[in-house]
Amino acid sequence: MAQQIRRNGSTGVRRAAKAQSRAVTARKAKGSASGFIDWLMGLLPFTEEQWSRIWLAVIIGGTVGIALVIASLAGVPALAQAQVAKIAADAGFEVRHVRVTGTSRMDERLVYARVLSQRTRAMPDVDVAALRTELKTLPWVKDARVSLQLPHTLAIDIVERTPHAVLQKPDRLMLIDATGEELEPVSAAKAKGLLLLAGPGAGKQAPALEALLASAPALGPQVESAEWVGNRRWNITFKTGQLLALPEGEIEAATALVKFARLDGQNRLLGGKVLAFDMRSPPRLYMRLPDDAGPAPQVAAATGGSL
Repeated sequence: MAQQIRRNGSTGVRRAAKAQSRAVTARKAKGSASGFIDWLMGLLPFTEEQWSRIWLAVIIGGTVGIALVIASLAGVPALAQAQVAKIAADAGFEVRHVRVTGTSRMDERLVYARVLSQRTRAMPDVDVAALRTELKTLPWVKDARVSLQLPHTLAIDIVERTPHAVLQKPDRLMLIDATGEELEPVSAAKAKGLLLLAGPGAGKQAPALEALLASAPALGPQVESAEWVGNRRWNITFKTGQLLALPEGEIEAATALVKFARLDGQNRLLGGKVLAFDMRSPPRLYMRLPDDAGPAPQVAAATGGSL
């Protein structure tokens, strides 16, 4: 009887030793795996708090996705969307902050006024495309990038239009961009130094004028104003105060301007005695002088016609 007791005791000791050995091995494996995971996490550029937010977003996103699929299969997407939005809002995923960037010339309060209705709205309820379209109706906004940054920020990046010229209207001066888009009224003092456009319909002709002046780049910086005459042609006034009347037609006007630039390079027409140059009847160039200025400069041979 005593021998049987010893055998049972020996067997129990061996089993306990094996169990303890297995526990130690498991703890070592767990510790090794945990250490490897900690090392791997340390290599990634995220803090523990950021990882928590990421996993929370993944969990909620997965839940939202599953809910939408089930709802769509059941034929009640609108109800599902409302429920998803409520779940997201309860989890803290709602618009609490609005961040606007890219505004250097325009009043960014105009942007905030358009997005004020999005405050406290659940993230899934924000219609990014519709908001972008609405922001692009603002005069200064050429484009807008709208994004949702979890958990609670609505980010708006504005691409502004660039002021190009000043449009003279009957009652005010209006700042415009190169396409003729009206930006905002401007004072005469702030308009100084910018190209001045005048005449009915001149704003719509701003791109055509830009192309015209580009045909003679040497003259562009010397142009002070341009008048769109009779909805068919341009009168150009230089910073010297001298006027150049161009013919009708894009090709004809560009050809005349290039010819005038060549003549100016050869004869120094700008800054001279001539008050106005008329090229409306190519290839002739007519010049108007002050009454006491004497005879006109001889440039007829260069134009291929008479004065």
